[in-house]
Amino acid sequence: MSSEDNLRKFSSLQLLNFCIGFFGLQFAWQMRIILSGPLTESLGASPLLYGLIWLAGPVTGIVVQPIIGALSDNTFTKFGRRLPYLFFGALFGAIGLILLPKSEFISSLFGSNNPAWLALFIAAIFIWVIDACVNAAQGPYRALVPDNIKKSQHAIANSFLSFAIGLGSVVSAGVAPFLKWAFDYQMSVDAQFTMAGLAFILSMLWTCITFRENVPSKEAMMEKKLEAKKYASKPFIQNVKEFLGVSPEVTKICLAQFFTWIGLMSLLIFFTQYVVHILYGIPNTADLAENIIATFADRQAEAQNFSSICFAFFNLICFIIAIPIAKMAEINGNKRVHAISLLIMALSYLLIACMPNKVVVFAGIGLAGIGWSSTLALPFAMLSKYIKEGTEGSAMGIFNIFISAPQVIVCTLLAWFINKSTFTMGIYTNNHWDYAFLFGALMLIIGAFITLTVKEKEE
Repeated sequence: MSSEDNLRKFSSLQLLNFCIGFFGLQFAWQMRIILSGPLTESLGASPLLYGLIWLAGPVTGIVVQPIIGALSDNTFTKFGRRLPYLFFGALFGAIGLILLPKSEFISSLFGSNNPAWLALFIAAIFIWVIDACVNAAQGPYRALVPDNIKKSQHAIANSFLSFAIGLGSVVSAGVAPFLKWAFDYQMSVDAQFTMAGLAFILSMLWTCITFRENVPSKEAMMEKKLEAKKYASKPFIQNVKEFLGVSPEVTKICLAQFFTWIGLMSLLIFFTQYVVHILYGIPNTADLAENIIATFADRQAEAQNFSSICFAFFNLICFIIAIPIAKMAEINGNKRVHAISLLIMALSYLLIACMPNKVVVFAGIGLAGIGWSSTLALPFAMLSKYIKEGTEGSAMGIFNIFISAPQVIVCTLLAWFINKSTFTMGIYTNNHWDYAFLFGALMLIIGAFITLTVKEKEE
């Protein structure tokens, strides 16, 4: 009997319960995406410096996920293999989220004559902690799918995770605008980050308590341990080469992910700044005096709320379409559905960049949600057919390199280019944040055509 025969089939309700922790993870991550730009800009960050701070995500992804993935492959405790990493990642991530908006206050504790950059430096540290913790939880969470769920359900299980990501993002992005609309109450940045931290730890705690990891037979356990130790004993670069050498199709999937995530992060990193500075016409405030910045405060809050509404719609489309995309992929193949989704997303980027008005931007971000939903599920479904038993965590960690590494390009080269691309607004200056979407569209198109070359492995 193979280990596949020991895995149980999950009902829709069980899959829904399985992804509750991922809901909280994305709730926290979405709040960090929306508010970190305005927060760091208020502390003096230029577009380039903002991009460099964003390096926290890809660098911790490249470093943390493979290490945590390999460690979780070798972890066999009464609490499970992956669950301890989920819990502690959420715990320390929640602490970072709660403390991030208090960076200026924390810097004041070191004295009244501190340099101006100290608060920004402290904020950057907390952002790096948050991103490291999200990555520490995310990789082992993804590895729970091949660990515990039959291969025939991998596509639907990953689509449920996409559903949770979309729903978590909708709720996270929608709370502050809803309170403003319904009760004319503007939720503070501090309160929003605290809410995100609590959502992260409480939802992940629920998953750790209610989800039962598969307990393999003694023979299967020994096989997994041997395979995991074999991976752990090799140099990391050798594991990467072996991972890519499994099949030419694995290399294609990874390459498609590389270009796709350059395109995706062009939106996720720069959209709020695009809304604030291009759509709402607010100048670059990093170098302005506080009394001048104060004159833009109400419009800045309005712009941030609109960005939150757009992200809510973006992720609403993501979770609404998550299950239908999985069903379409079952009929038409993962690669075809994914490639079409990426091309739709590229079209949405061109609309946003070339027609900066609220209606077009709102519609464009909704279309982009189709590509986002597909990216969160179908590449993982294609890849999971090539993963060796016992190396699920390592495989997901290595695969994450092709998600994290392209973000370095966005955080450095693209951020530098935007930083250099300035224009005047009367007596003020601004940056061409819209260039991020033109560049991102090109990357998504390349990713779509590489995806079409993949020959999917049959069951």
